[in-house]
Amino acid sequence: MPRILVLYYSSYGHVRALAHAEAEGARSVPGAIVDLRRVPETVPEPVRQNAGYVADDTPEAAPADLAAYDAIIFGTPTRFGMMAGQMKQFLDQAGGLWAKNALVGKVAAVFASTGSQHGGHEATLLSTQIPLQHFGMLIAGLPYTFGGQTTRDGIVGGAPYGAGTIAGADGALQPTETDLAGARFQGAHVARLAARLAAAEPAREVA
Repeated sequence: MPRILVLYYSSYGHVRALAHAEAEGARSVPGAIVDLRRVPETVPEPVRQNAGYVADDTPEAAPADLAAYDAIIFGTPTRFGMMAGQMKQFLDQAGGLWAKNALVGKVAAVFASTGSQHGGHEATLLSTQIPLQHFGMLIAGLPYTFGGQTTRDGIVGGAPYGAGTIAGADGALQPTETDLAGARFQGAHVARLAARLAAAEPAREVA
């Protein structure tokens, strides 16, 4: 039974909504055990309130927790074409896992939210994958077998590199059903890959 972690940071709720959809998709795979966690906040509470950040009571994760999972799906807002600082700080604290090769061979995926269609969405998805490859993780994207990627019925987030949504400059846009369907698809895709790898592990050890 593969263990899947959906780990995210969300300021205004868009990434959190996608995270719940990713977890829902992963749970649709028989036998998958799925946890939903967020990275710790680094912004002081007065600043959060002044900026209108959405409260989030999802349990926090610690970097050491990552080693217990077969697959980890990372969600982040776009910050100037890169992952949010909160997610970067979390990953920067995982050096001990890197030193022990604790994440090598585990499945990883990324999803993101940005303010505009050309606001660094794909750059964030791709650049977030870089440290995950340093950890030795196997990257899963959002295959074109998810037909929603090619729809022309409005603004659609996501890319072959991962699921996503477009929040609008003022954050007023919420994830569309296509965006959420893409996240559910990606979650299930990752869980299936993790299950296959977990099933093959004994054979690799014997070989």
